[in-house]
This record gives sequence, C-alpha cells and structure tokens, in this order.
Amino acid sequence: MPDAPLANNAFLTVDTTSSPPRVRLSGDWTLAHYPALLRLARQHSFVGQTAPQLDLSGIGALDTAGASAIVELLGPHLLDLVSRPDTLAAQGLAPNRQALLRTVADAMCTRCRAAPVPPTSALMDVIEHIGRAMARCWQLATYLFGFIGLTLEALARNLFRPRRWRVTAVVAQIEQTGLDAVPIVALLTFMVGAVIAFLGATVLDAFGASIYTVDLVAFAFLREFAVLLTAILMAGRTASAFTAQIGSMKANEEIDAIRALGMNPVDLLVLPRVLALLISLPALTFIAMIAGITGGAIVCALSLDISPSMFLSILHQNLEARHFLLGMAKAPVFAFLIAIVGCLEGFKVSGSAQSVGEHTTSAVVQCIFIVILMDAVAALFYMEMGW
Repeated sequence: MPDAPLANNAFLTVDTTSSPPRVRLSGDWTLAHYPALLRLARQHSFVGQTAPQLDLSGIGALDTAGASAIVELLGPHLLDLVSRPDTLAAQGLAPNRQALLRTVADAMCTRCRAAPVPPTSALMDVIEHIGRAMARCWQLATYLFGFIGLTLEALARNLFRPRRWRVTAVVAQIEQTGLDAVPIVALLTFMVGAVIAFLGATVLDAFGASIYTVDLVAFAFLREFAVLLTAILMAGRTASAFTAQIGSMKANEEIDAIRALGMNPVDLLVLPRVLALLISLPALTFIAMIAGITGGAIVCALSLDISPSMFLSILHQNLEARHFLLGMAKAPVFAFLIAIVGCLEGFKVSGSAQSVGEHTTSAVVQCIFIVILMDAVAALFYMEMGW
C-alpha cells in the first residue's frame, strides 16, 4: 500500500510516494485565500529540491496573489514550466492564466535565473574599469561634437536673419557672465600676479637678475595665466550656472513646452549664452592681464625698488604685441567650449534635483579639463611655430 500523502486539503495535495513527488493544486488561488495559500506554499516549498510533477487542472480561479503563492511553492521550477506553454496547456490552463503565471514568475524569480558571476582577478577588474571609462569618454566626446555641430548650424541659420537675434537675452547673459565676474577675476589675477612677482624676485635675486621679474610677470600673464585663470573661473562660475539653469528647465518640463510651442531650444537657450560668453571672456581676459601685471608692478615697486615708470619702460622695450595677441586668441576658443559643455550638461539632466547636481559637477570638471588640455595644445603649437 502506498504511503499517505504528505498534505491533502482544499488547495494543495502533495504525494511523496512517487518519484518525483506529485503536487496537485485545486480550489481558488485568489487574494481571498492568500494567507492560507502562502502558509501552505512556504510549508511545502520545493525551492532547492527535486522538481515535482505538477497538476494544475483543479485550479478554479487564479489571480496575481495566487500566482505569487505558486511561485513561493515551486520557485525556479515554475520558470521551467512557464517556458513550455504546451505543458501548461496540457494541464488545462487557459492562455490568460499561462500569461499570468509567466509574468509573476519572471518578476519574482529574476534573481533565481541570474547566473553566478565567475570570480575575476584584480587585474581583470582594473582592465574592465579602464575599458568602461574609455567607452564613456568616447560617448562624451561624441555628444560634445554633435552638440557643437547643432550649435554652429543654429548660429549659421540665424546669422543673416536679424529678426531672430535675441539681443535682450544676449545682453542679460553678458551682464551675468561678464560684468558680475569682473571683481572676482580682477582680485584673483591681481593676487596671482603678486605671488609670481614674489617668486621671481626670490629666485632671480640669487643670480643678480631681479630686473627680469618684470618680464616674467608680463610674459606669464599675457600668454598664459590671464586667459587660463579666467577660463577656469568661468568654468566654475558660468558653466555650472548654465547647467543648473537649463537643467532646472529640463526637470520642470519647460524645454518640452518650448518645443511644443514650435521654438528651437538651441536658438532660445544656447545661442544667447554662447554669444555672451564669446564677448565676456575676452574682455575678462584683458582685465585679468591688466590686474595681474598691476599686482606684479606693485610687488616690484615695494620689494625691488622698480618704480612704475621703470616697470612700464621695461615692458615697452622687451615685450612685443604678439604675446598679447597670442594670449587673447585663446579666449574665444575657451569661451565657446565652456558655454557648449555647460549647456550640453544641462540638456542631459534626467529630471530630478539629484541629476541637476550631478551634471552641474560634471560640467565644471569637464570644462576645467578641456580648458587645461586646450591650453597645453596651444602652448605646444606656439612653441613649434616659434611664436
């Protein structure tokens, strides 16, 4: 005589006399009986055991609560069943119930299907990380060049259409990016000029060449420091503002509203900012040159007894106008790249406050990196050209 079934009630019958065990489900597997169904499923769970023979023909009604209880009972074994619709159909399950079981099983047993991750070495982890970083850099470069193309196309399209020029927006952006930044740019470059003069006086005095501190300060600020420091300040101050402004509009769906009104967000939001920075950054660079040289002149007057008139005379004798022009030539390039990166990161905001903060930080980091990289490239180019 066969042994008695392990469990036999209105919902679940388990017969352990056969191999594999036989499981028959009956009754209404619905939300109304969910506590009892869940208790039975956990009591007789086949997770980690041999797959049973399943009989579903006795099920009266089935909903998502009952399907989740069946998943608790069978675990990964149910995934094998739902992958074979002919088996479920042979057991009397209608197509809609098959789809319900398949959906619930996929949702609850995803972790059961996950393949174990093979152990990897530390070297492979480093190589994988480098590869992902390079792929991300390539993606960022692709986005950047694509956005540069969109901006240049919009600029060319509107160049000969004066009615589409947004003069008010450009002037407002010039005030925010240029006039409001004059104090911080002038103060910073003044102090850096004083520091360079102190260093030059200290080092050159050992060789009896303190007089060349004037040339050191002038060369440094006309060719490199004025435009570089100004661009870095604009990267931290203006690019972050562009990203935060456009990102907030993206989060509030204002950009979608602009498109719904038939206007181009690039024409409305990007071009005024790019044009404003193209005007502001060269002007700020000129102010930075004057402030830095002034800081160096004050230190020379106080520490080296070089009067302002002598300072200006040395500048006039030893410096050529090309040094000023070479420094100023980099300002529009830096301005364009800073504005483009700031606006691009704003458009990449996904819609949350956290995303706005992340892309604002990313804009500042990218701008500083691009500015320093382009300055290094320009310095090498000038050197090779003998300028």
